[in-house]
Amino acid sequence: MPANLLTELFNSLVLMINDLGYVGIFIGMMIESTIFPLPSEIILIPAGALIAKGEMDFFTVFLAAVFGTILGALINFLFAMLFGRKVVNVMVHKYGKFLFITKKKLKKADDYFNKHGEITTFIGRLIPVARHLFSIPAGFSRMNIFKFIIYTALGAGLWTSILLLIGYVFWNKLEWINMHLNFLYIISLIIALTAAIIYIVLHKNHKHH
Repeated sequence: MPANLLTELFNSLVLMINDLGYVGIFIGMMIESTIFPLPSEIILIPAGALIAKGEMDFFTVFLAAVFGTILGALINFLFAMLFGRKVVNVMVHKYGKFLFITKKKLKKADDYFNKHGEITTFIGRLIPVARHLFSIPAGFSRMNIFKFIIYTALGAGLWTSILLLIGYVFWNKLEWINMHLNFLYIISLIIALTAAIIYIVLHKNHKHH
């Protein structure tokens, strides 16, 4: 993207976030976590720039973003839990053999989320593009809702901090942000992979004890 167009876009987003304030960040992140994803980068990086300029408070932005994410994730979770499972059960009964879905496979998915839902939910918040989708299988499998909220908050808190930090540090280096945004995704995937490996190692050690 040309530097002047990028600057205009970024400045427009900064003005929009500034006008909407903390409520706008909350609503934006709520939408980002539903099935209608709005990229969190376009919300939180400009917010980080406003923090750097002293026009917004980091802690308040952070809370607005995390609580907005939790609410959006809960909408997906509860929808999947209350309505989605019924639809899946009907599909398994009527079309399971065509879709290669069986009750046994559904039970395996349920068992997986009962055992590993926490780490899956945490890691899911760090996966670009598909972040909002992880709430749906958690709802299907009726994962413990309190654990779902806690691990969603932990993952969302980490992701929010990364984006705000980028906006805060590089707010006047828009070309750098544009050129290196893919590295952000790589870093988040590395963090997610590291968390998964640590979890697997600890889980295996716990089993041996």
